[in-house]
Amino acid sequence: MTQALLIFAKNLIHGKVKSRLAGTIGNDAAMNVYKHLLRHTASITDQLPVHKILFYSDSIETNDAWCDKKYDKQMQSGNDLGERMRHAFENAFAKGNKEVVIIGTDCLDISTDVITQAFSHLKNFDVVIGPAKDGGYYLAGMKQLHAALFININWSTSEVLQQTLDICKHKNLSVYLLPVLSDIDTEKDLSEAQKQFFQTNQRER
Repeated sequence: MTQALLIFAKNLIHGKVKSRLAGTIGNDAAMNVYKHLLRHTASITDQLPVHKILFYSDSIETNDAWCDKKYDKQMQSGNDLGERMRHAFENAFAKGNKEVVIIGTDCLDISTDVITQAFSHLKNFDVVIGPAKDGGYYLAGMKQLHAALFININWSTSEVLQQTLDICKHKNLSVYLLPVLSDIDTEKDLSEAQKQFFQTNQRER
């Protein structure tokens, strides 16, 4: 069975990454945090034995944190996050993949094991979701496209997860929930240890 992991990433453009975080810690520090998030996501997905498709926000890059030989690099397309994710799933299923999981690059808690669990549970459930502490989700997986999950969602709010689960219930889709993890979107999402790490790392650059 062919499996695909879709990864949504923003290009490292100063002033355009982690905008909510930058509002309190500044653009330089936010850029530093996002670089670390990208490296973390690359490190936990690098060895996964699945078809890996990386979707950039602004332009396709080479010779970056993502090995060109291991990741199929494409562009995100759509007017909002829902459209962009739907198009990515459509693309993956059109290429013959039977189990497709999508993640972002905002979660330091996510691990290779969590992603492997997602694919495993897709064998018994229609949809797998990784809930985020902020009311969104850090991962979603399915065995066929359920386009309704990407329509009429209040993206980037605390309502995302519940609205998604409500749609699954309405469509009679079975759902498996992975462990709740933290996305890093604001300064309060950073632990004290993480703040010290990023501050030290920035000073040493």
